[in-house]
Amino acid sequence: MNRCKTPTNALHFIAACATLAATSSVFPLQASAQDAVPRPQTQNESLVGGRNFPVGTLRGKFRVIDGNDVMLDGRADRLAPGARIRSGQNMLVMSGAIVGQNLLVNYTRDAAGMLREVWILTPDEATASRESLNKPFLNIWPFVQNDTVNTQ
Repeated sequence: MNRCKTPTNALHFIAACATLAATSSVFPLQASAQDAVPRPQTQNESLVGGRNFPVGTLRGKFRVIDGNDVMLDGRADRLAPGARIRSGQNMLVMSGAIVGQNLLVNYTRDAAGMLREVWILTPDEATASRESLNKPFLNIWPFVQNDTVNTQ
C-alpha cells in the first residue's frame, strides 16, 4: 500500500498558473455592476468637523427620564426596542448612563414612530443647521379629515 502521493508534474503547475493568469484578465476582480449602485443619501455635517447623518434626520433637545422613557423637545417619547444612542465620539451609550442630562441630539424614528437612532452632538456638529420637528408627526397627519366641505 503506497501512501506517498505521486509527484506533480512541473508542466501541470505551469499550465495551471498560465490559465489562472489568463482568466484573471478576462474576469476582473471588481464587478462593474456594483459601481452603479447609488450611495446612501446623507446630510454632510463633516464640513464643520462632524459626522455624516442620514437624510431625514431631525434635531431636538433630548433627556432620558427612565429606561426607554425620554423627553424630546419637552414632550414625552419612547426609545424603540434596540434603539442606539451614540456619543460625540460615535460610541454606544446606554440610556441609564445619561439619565437626567439635557442633550442636543440628532435622531431618526422607526415605522412605529419611536426613536430608533440618537446621536449626541459635539459642539461643532451643533453649529450646522438642521430641521427640528416643526412639521407633522412622520410627515403626515393621519387622523385629520377635511371638515370644510364646500356645499355650493
